[in-house]
Amino acid sequence: MFVIGNNTLVSLDVLEKEFCCDLDTCRGCCCIEGDAGCPVTDEEVEQIRQLLPQLMPQMTKEAREVVQTQGISYLDPSGEQVLSIVNGKDCVFARTDHNGWCYCLIEKMGFAKPVSCHLYPIRLTKVGEYIGLEYHRWDICHCARIKGKKLHLPLYQFLKEPLIRRFGQEWYDELELTANEWKKQCAQK
Repeated sequence: MFVIGNNTLVSLDVLEKEFCCDLDTCRGCCCIEGDAGCPVTDEEVEQIRQLLPQLMPQMTKEAREVVQTQGISYLDPSGEQVLSIVNGKDCVFARTDHNGWCYCLIEKMGFAKPVSCHLYPIRLTKVGEYIGLEYHRWDICHCARIKGKKLHLPLYQFLKEPLIRRFGQEWYDELELTANEWKKQCAQK
């Protein structure tokens, strides 16, 4: 783990693992697979609540029913606030087009999707006073690992935009410097 900034611990996997989403292969299935919704902040829930009048007509009937009975989010078994899901797996804001591609309604309407979605496959965890950044390895992302390896694209570079969105440019610059120094050290061994 590396300390970046004053309050983040970054896993070595974030610097070393290669990754690049291959939407041509997976078609965005990370939004409709799994057993819990994506983590969200109170602020994100409030922003989504304000967008609901625009989102509801675009949502599936099942998703609308979930939101009307359960709400936009719920607390998962670990006590983390996550977006509501349909049928135990599909995000309520996910839709599938006529070609079988999954997309985020929030993003399609021109708004920023929750930062935890944008950061995936990096997951943020609380580690004492720190925010931990860890690589979440999921079998459905196998094609992304293959594509990342072909492109020699480290995970932190693939996720540059959401990392800057969440932590800022100065933080990202420090992360990149740390990654470059780590690569130099590894090359010398």
